[in-house]
Amino acid sequence: MSSAAGAGADAAGAEGDERSAAWPPAPLADRLGFLLKHAQLDLAEISGPALAPLGIVGREVAVLSVLADGGSLSQHQAARRLAIDRTTMVALLDGLEAKGLVERRPDPGDRRRNVVELTPAGHQTLREATKAIEDAERRFLARLGDAGAKQLRDALRSLVARPPTHP
Repeated sequence: MSSAAGAGADAAGAEGDERSAAWPPAPLADRLGFLLKHAQLDLAEISGPALAPLGIVGREVAVLSVLADGGSLSQHQAARRLAIDRTTMVALLDGLEAKGLVERRPDPGDRRRNVVELTPAGHQTLREATKAIEDAERRFLARLGDAGAKQLRDALRSLVARPPTHP
């Protein structure tokens, strides 16, 4: 290795050490938005790979969960339950339908709308995804211990207890 390359590696190592020693940066260490954002990113680093073998992502698991819990829902009803706009919901359902996990069919009670339901493959994928996510969350929260993890979940649930005002 040349001395220039070695110096670069030393500088990169020093920079990495400096970054980890000052993490989170002092001016942001108490900023809720910063902390929530980075906690979400850290959780995604664990849950994303856990879901990858199933061929789905977290947003799709949320849709499957709401559909499984709600019986026969219209696209609009499912979108409202997840607080996402209709266009996003259509795109998510298109992807899930292409994977054979959901099916749309006319609502027998109102022919102007379609209902969306999980297929047998959708139910199976949701069961496997739920286990994968629960394991990922357990690993993510392990540093807090059981009581701390419960306290965090309870606090977050309290903060989001009202339906969101955004779409």
